[in-house]
Amino acid sequence: MKAHLRKIQISSKKVNVVAGLVRGKTVTEALNILKFTPKTAAKSLYKVVQSAVANAEQNFDKKRAQLAIEQIIVNRGEFWKRFLPSTRGRALQIMKPTCHISVMLKEIEGKLTGKKSVATPEKKETTKPAAKPAAKKAAPKKPETPAKKAPKAQK
Repeated sequence: MKAHLRKIQISSKKVNVVAGLVRGKTVTEALNILKFTPKTAAKSLYKVVQSAVANAEQNFDKKRAQLAIEQIIVNRGEFWKRFLPSTRGRALQIMKPTCHISVMLKEIEGKLTGKKSVATPEKKETTKPAAKPAAKKAAPKKPETPAKKAPKAQK
């Protein structure tokens, strides 16, 4: 359950900032975040996540509510080399970065209703007795310094 988007004309650093917002979230939550994020990279990430969800629904018969984002990998692609005409017949090179995005989904155990899951995790009981509060230590006293003399007025 994965999808790839290759050779997007945007820097991998810019995409990775937006990808950090949705890593580990459920698919519906991630799509809502990406829909309202005002960054250019959010539009491309939205398409990739949507494609991964469509792959999971079509090929593996998974439900959208049961999916979460396991990994988002953003790799640097090749640079497009362009030239800008300059004075005296010179040309300045412009490097336009590209990147590749890979999204992998996982299936969540238990049914989800909204943001909380119906399946409750088991609570671990602690057998240790409660720790006694530590006694407060008094702060060390500062030595008293003699009062400073006022500077003499110059004539």
